[in-house]
Amino acid sequence: MRRAGNYILLTAIALVFVGPFLLLLSAGLKPSSQAVFSFPPDIIPRPPVLDWVKEAWTVIPYPRYLLNSVIYVAVMVPLYVLVSALCAYPLARTSFRGRNLIFMAILSTMFLPGEVMLIPRFLVVSQLGLADTFAGVILPGLLSAFGIFLLRQTFANVPREIVDAARTDGCHELRIFWHVMLPASRPTLAILAILGFVSVWNSFIWPLVVLKDSAKFPIALGIAYLSGVTGTDVRSLAAGTIISIVPVVVVFMLMQRHVLEGMRGAVKG
Repeated sequence: MRRAGNYILLTAIALVFVGPFLLLLSAGLKPSSQAVFSFPPDIIPRPPVLDWVKEAWTVIPYPRYLLNSVIYVAVMVPLYVLVSALCAYPLARTSFRGRNLIFMAILSTMFLPGEVMLIPRFLVVSQLGLADTFAGVILPGLLSAFGIFLLRQTFANVPREIVDAARTDGCHELRIFWHVMLPASRPTLAILAILGFVSVWNSFIWPLVVLKDSAKFPIALGIAYLSGVTGTDVRSLAAGTIISIVPVVVVFMLMQRHVLEGMRGAVKG
């Protein structure tokens, strides 16, 4: 009975999280003759149609927006993880004056809302001549206090004996970082990469501020543009949103094993 109760509770929680996605999928597949909003909710499309998917794909340059998001992800996520790791390693494994002060200063930025940094970032990007460019979107997102904090804690938990053995074998710091620390922190790196992927894929405010040319818009801005084109037609908007969600689901499914390993290690720690 206890196990049955646990399954019922977990199923109810899963429905709370999956329910909005099912409603979104239903709205994107319903024909025009079937109401989108009804009470009680009518989830099953009769019959399912792909007209709204085609409309979302063609009414705006949807493939271009998808390609832009792929470019942003392909460039930003590896650099984001690498820069966070390079900053976290000396804070975790080397001793120098002011290390704790620097670490606390980095942590303090986590308490600032992202909107507070919009104007300073935009002024810097504009002075560098990077406004309305791919570089203007990419460069400010390469450094993350959360990524540095997460990897710093992971690097600090790597057994010192392994690092000492590597130094005895003649490894310098960069080689220890690349061949010892990164492989030992693979689950954490996977989690950070997934979080970075979701953040970059769903980025909206910063590209909206720094970009003027719609040909450089990521998919999140493209969907907002789609809502302006289609007006009150929520079917096309739902279909376009579903297309943008598919890559996130695929990446998570591919990285699921590493995420579970990282969570298991965090629980043990």
